[in-house]
Amino acid sequence: MLQQLRHRLNNHTPRRFRSDQPKASVLIAITDHPTDPEVILTRRADHLSSHSGEVAFPGGKHDLTDPDLLFTALREAEEEVGLNPNKVDVIGPLGQVMSKNRLQVTPYVGIVPDNVTLTANPDELDAIFRVPVSYLMSDPRYRTDEIRLTHMTHYVPAWEFEGYIIWGLTAYMLAELLNVGFDAQIPMKPRPEHR
Repeated sequence: MLQQLRHRLNNHTPRRFRSDQPKASVLIAITDHPTDPEVILTRRADHLSSHSGEVAFPGGKHDLTDPDLLFTALREAEEEVGLNPNKVDVIGPLGQVMSKNRLQVTPYVGIVPDNVTLTANPDELDAIFRVPVSYLMSDPRYRTDEIRLTHMTHYVPAWEFEGYIIWGLTAYMLAELLNVGFDAQIPMKPRPEHR
């Protein structure tokens, strides 16, 4: 399964924006479990001023001292969940997305050890949790959301897992991961059955 992911991402040309908007990046960390890898997600703390209580990938804004966006994603993952960058086998990026706050976000996919120990930074997070790729592939969607991206409406699944709602740009990036990396064939374009 992870071999397929590597092969597909190595042959994928991700979408890039021509934009001077502020930049950010996230780390889509997937465990190296041999039969059912899991995606690592977080729940942002309720006391935060933006995106409080939302499910997200570790990540954040690009600092001027960061040499590149991959460094940003790895730095933020270490700050938020205690993930040592040396434990991440980075495969590559997915397509860039634009947040509602006009941040240009680049997701990076990386493989981490299944037994990696993570600790939520209480200043930023309420929880860290893992979702099996097989669960997401079965597409047990909670609802379908409309997301406007690059002048086009995309229909994005929202999932519920153990009380967490995975939606918005996080779900969009997950759907792209599943489609590109695992050939999930989750429809993202307007279709009558999703209206």
